[in-house]
Amino acid sequence: MTDRRLTPANGRVAHVSLRGEVAAERYTEGERRRVCRPVAAIRDDRRPRARLRELILHEVFVVLEERDGWAFGFAARDGYVGHVRADDLGPELWQTTHVVTARQSYLVEEPVLKTDAEISAISFGTRLSVMTTHEDGRWGEVAVLRAPGEEEGHKRTSTMYVPMAHLAPVNARDADPVTVAERFLGTPYLWGGNSGFGIDCSGLVQAALMACGVDCPGDSDMQAALGDEAEGAPERGDLLFWKGHVAIVVGADRLIHANAHHMAVAHEGIEAARRRIEAQGEGAVIAHRRIARPPERATSLTPPRG
Repeated sequence: MTDRRLTPANGRVAHVSLRGEVAAERYTEGERRRVCRPVAAIRDDRRPRARLRELILHEVFVVLEERDGWAFGFAARDGYVGHVRADDLGPELWQTTHVVTARQSYLVEEPVLKTDAEISAISFGTRLSVMTTHEDGRWGEVAVLRAPGEEEGHKRTSTMYVPMAHLAPVNARDADPVTVAERFLGTPYLWGGNSGFGIDCSGLVQAALMACGVDCPGDSDMQAALGDEAEGAPERGDLLFWKGHVAIVVGADRLIHANAHHMAVAHEGIEAARRRIEAQGEGAVIAHRRIARPPERATSLTPPRG
């Protein structure tokens, strides 16, 4: 049985990779579009547009079909399938050079530290193309997609500035997923969330692993297939799974997870978490996985698309 979350097809249309595997009226490569809002939800059409996952500003969503104001397709980062509001998407006008690695940052209209200009909050994972820098490298000048209704005439982008201290080259890798996850400490828990404004357990794991160059699916049941089954005491970076929940091991008796008990990303003792979750009727740990780190790679001078 196919997993709807990873099968880009709806009967009317399917991705060309599924030709001969699923029935559809037509097959298409789709059109790459970029998110033009700080956060955009990927929604489920079978549960009154319930939020499944989220996309971050300038991430790519591949549109296979557009109907009644909704775009059907999949996220380029992990293939997650669903519907996004069509007016949350704009054209793919540039290649990414940098990505926001702070939990949150901001865009401002002038490259000045002491300013009364309006700012726009942006999240970890926001993808930007830095055209030049100002004030000895303090500020990056970037183009930002405007959402429909915000255009000036036919202009789809505006020039903004972002603190370079909050960015890393798109090809850079973090060394430790735990360190990445700890940047989110205190972030509000949000079911289906993927941003520095609100995140859930699997969103936190995906953000931490992908920042370290590890491909990672979006939901915890998919993530339970990552790596190898671990034996013995938990080690830093291991993943512990319960039914519908995942946490990252920080140390011998400490983990970090986004959870509804704290309504935030929080540290918790491993044994304390085991007892609490079991007492809630959600069972014992069902998997303990160890994730291999990818080999080091040379930094490319040409950033990938995405």
